[in-house]
Amino acid sequence: MPSTNYQADVLIAGGGIAGISTALELLDAGKKVIILERDVPDHFGGLAKWSFGGMFFVNSKHQQKRGIKDSIDLATKDWFAAAEFGPNDHWPKAWATKYIHQCTDHVYGWLRERKVNFFPVIHWVERGMEKQGNSVPRFHMVWGTGHGLVERLVHRLHDHARKQNFQICFHHKVEEILVQAQTIKGLRGKNEQTGEDFEAHAEVVVVATGGIMGNIKMVKDNWFADWGEAPKTLLNGSHQFALGDLHVETEKLGGRITHLDKQWNYAAGVHHPKPYWDNHGLSLVPPKSALWLNYKGERIGPKPLVTAFDTRFLVEQICKQDRKYSWQILNKKIAVKELAVSGSEYNEAIRDKKLFLFLKNILLGNKKLVNHLIEDCKDFVIAHSVDELVDKMNALQGDNAVDKNVVNEVIRAYDKDTERGPGNFKDQQLKMIEQLRKYRGDKVRTSKFQKILDPKAMPLIAIREFIVSRKSLGGIQTDLECRVLTDDDRTIPGLYAVGEAAGYGGGGSHGLRSLEGTFLGTCVLTGRVAARAIIGKKL
Repeated sequence: MPSTNYQADVLIAGGGIAGISTALELLDAGKKVIILERDVPDHFGGLAKWSFGGMFFVNSKHQQKRGIKDSIDLATKDWFAAAEFGPNDHWPKAWATKYIHQCTDHVYGWLRERKVNFFPVIHWVERGMEKQGNSVPRFHMVWGTGHGLVERLVHRLHDHARKQNFQICFHHKVEEILVQAQTIKGLRGKNEQTGEDFEAHAEVVVVATGGIMGNIKMVKDNWFADWGEAPKTLLNGSHQFALGDLHVETEKLGGRITHLDKQWNYAAGVHHPKPYWDNHGLSLVPPKSALWLNYKGERIGPKPLVTAFDTRFLVEQICKQDRKYSWQILNKKIAVKELAVSGSEYNEAIRDKKLFLFLKNILLGNKKLVNHLIEDCKDFVIAHSVDELVDKMNALQGDNAVDKNVVNEVIRAYDKDTERGPGNFKDQQLKMIEQLRKYRGDKVRTSKFQKILDPKAMPLIAIREFIVSRKSLGGIQTDLECRVLTDDDRTIPGLYAVGEAAGYGGGGSHGLRSLEGTFLGTCVLTGRVAARAIIGKKL
């Protein structure tokens, strides 16, 4: 018999942004809610708390104020072009359509009512490479990053008028969904702090445990077939408890798990200087003016790798190499201007809402971050000549794969083309940088056609980069009310899935590609939709 028993109207497995949004909506309706969260109190909020905090909205007031002309029709064309949905993707398409139509009123508006603010300049990411991406800027940065977003919503939970109906149980690992006579009865698991077993009883369970991307074995087992074998080194940039446990449990009950090979990994991962878990990786925002080389020092192409166009394309091209890791070569001047780390941890100016520091970093660069990574991240090496740099690259990797002559030739050819000046470039990367610099939001964060071997910009820097896991685009399939579906499209009464656990709606609302900012937004929307379905009201 379990040592501890809980009772509620609704049980939510997982305390990320999707679970929090679900709980808030249920409390508004007067329901008694318990969140069972495996992590510690300081990490309440899951991966969202570590995130950059960008959110995708369509024709928002922020866009309108800046003269950005957006529409549901345009966003739908962009999303569906990037997604490349298959003929049987009914529920993913339905959820993509639902999000595009409802995100501005029911996520952007809902958050603003709850005092979540957004930075005035909207970022333009995922513009598209071989497939259409964002035709206009849509990436709205939360002022405070994902950390501030979570803190605001958690404060609303703890300060709710019906807070007596809410309980959060930390250190609680959910291991089983309880069913009796085909009816949901609750959850069973272990309190990892005390070692005691527990049972929590309710006739409604919401799975909000995130995806599979913290389970590197599961990630590799579901690796996209066209990319060959998964990389030998694959860093974990997801969450240590995003293990797919309840995907497995849901499948045991007949729930359909789909599109697990659709994964949103990043190409520029490095080892975390102070890891929180095994194989912990940081996802760099790759410097646009750096040269991206394969394991031998050859420039990856023919289309050069440049961030802000197509994240999946970057990963795909690296996976085509014989060894699936890469190098970026730049100098310190470029690094100070352009290098960043995705997430709240290394963006304290925005996270802590220090406007002066943020503006200083934009205008003068972030020397503190660059020096920290050079000194403390094992994937960074510096030198004052190409030959010295290559020697250090080979020493770091433990072989002689990088060819000095090749690297010298690549750098000198690129530097020579920079002398042509804007409008005359032949190098495709310089043309892409020229395109990016036409948008104000990118111009201030992108070097002005900087040579690599500029004596005034030294030292040289090489960054060894690995694929880093991040988000599952597939998951538990759901209908438009977040009810878990079986293989024959029946619902499992009382069982719901939200956020990343549900593939951000319908088991894969992004298809092959995210337009970025869509993860946090779909987590909020699916949470609100599930809660409304539970109480019998449509959003």
